[in-house]
Amino acid sequence: MTSIEVLSVTPEIFPLVKTGGLADVAYSLPLALLSHDVHTTTLVPGYPAVMAGLRDAETLHHFPALFGGEARLLSGRAASLDLRVIDAPHLYARPGNPYLGPDGTNWPDNAQRFAALGVVAAEIGTGMVPGPVPDIVHAHDWQGGLAVAYLHYRTGRRPGTVMTVHNLAFQGQFPPDLLLPLGLPPTAFNIEGVEYFGAIGFLKAGLVLADRITTVSPTYAAEIRTRGGGMGMDGLLRSRSAVLSGILNGIDDTIWNPATDPLIPAHFSVCRLSDRAVNKAELQARFGLAASRDRLVIGVISRLTWQKGLDLLLDHLSALLERDAQLALLGAGDHYLEAGFTAASHAHPGRIGCVIGYDESLAHLIQAGADALLVPSRFEPCGLTQLCALRYGALPVVSRVGGLADTVIDANEAALAAGTGNGVQFAPVAAEALDVALHRLAGLWGHPTLWHQLQRNAMNADVSWHRPAGRYAALYRGLKNGRGSNNGRDG
Repeated sequence: MTSIEVLSVTPEIFPLVKTGGLADVAYSLPLALLSHDVHTTTLVPGYPAVMAGLRDAETLHHFPALFGGEARLLSGRAASLDLRVIDAPHLYARPGNPYLGPDGTNWPDNAQRFAALGVVAAEIGTGMVPGPVPDIVHAHDWQGGLAVAYLHYRTGRRPGTVMTVHNLAFQGQFPPDLLLPLGLPPTAFNIEGVEYFGAIGFLKAGLVLADRITTVSPTYAAEIRTRGGGMGMDGLLRSRSAVLSGILNGIDDTIWNPATDPLIPAHFSVCRLSDRAVNKAELQARFGLAASRDRLVIGVISRLTWQKGLDLLLDHLSALLERDAQLALLGAGDHYLEAGFTAASHAHPGRIGCVIGYDESLAHLIQAGADALLVPSRFEPCGLTQLCALRYGALPVVSRVGGLADTVIDANEAALAAGTGNGVQFAPVAAEALDVALHRLAGLWGHPTLWHQLQRNAMNADVSWHRPAGRYAALYRGLKNGRGSNNGRDG
């Protein structure tokens, strides 16, 4: 089997910098691809946390003028990955969120910051810097989109390009007068290039110019080709259906492993489910919930946003309280949701507990101790939290959208008869449907033997990267071998 060399272009990577599931994918997919004879080098901006975590750093190349200042391309390792890091303090040496300033708004030079990511990716992709020349450049989300564009507009041989959409809602649009300052040719500003409703569209550029497009679940791949789910790009995506595929995310099942997880107080497995009770007791204590083995504990680990449906939960906490359930919520986001859940925890002590922010160890504890995990998203490209919940035996209660629909098997009558159910799905994302889902969940909780079987079904589900990594490897090989492509370009 011929080895494949991939350059992954990402704005964040676990454990160095993380705002969402993209960071987890950027970390775990390259490790899973190794068993398919695919080697990945990851290009990431040199944020302070990345620079601090980089080991064995060497300077590969100097950029005397990269959007306003000098920069270096560094080679090094972190968290078992081979990294290329753009050391450009004028662009990246800023504390906190990688995209937002201290006032919570986008950095005003985000166009230049992530165009730089694309420029350096194109230099690597065309062999202009020392090191292996990739067969494939794999760009992630809008921040990586211009890597595809810069490669497309260069002359001569170039690698194949793959554009992955992790969330179509974030598109990266910037004023048209930046076209030449960003180093894009005038011919790029048209409907077949980077132009998008009169602006420069970073994600749009990647979607229209990439050789292959992927997104993170089959159902989301279908949803984004509809007017309701396409966020204005459904026509473009329908026109490129021949090169668009949905490949489910996986999780690193060595990190998310209840039998060995160092972040939980008691290890357990599908054969030792009773040991899980220790984690439930600790979870109740940490969130100020009344100690009880018999109370149904529902966990939430989420950004607190409209997309995630957390306003629906806040407005209908009575549906949960009426069933004598407890809620343990970890998350941050919109201020009114943070304030609302905090107020609810004060109004219902012992029944609702919330921690505003994000804490990796608490996330593991919720997965290991909650009886169920609620994910009421209005749209969800894939979702990772429900995959972790399956792994830890916390039954997912999910809206029937995107990757949630693809990964959770509803415990309806047919699934119960077949012995395949592992959670609860509901639709639409509305109060009545959520109430029915919680009613069904409480009914299942009332039958311990059935509940434990559903937990075993959940924990036996394959949520690893094994199958998805195989699909990515096949996609890379097909592109490298030129099947249906013109120098990698088709559609």
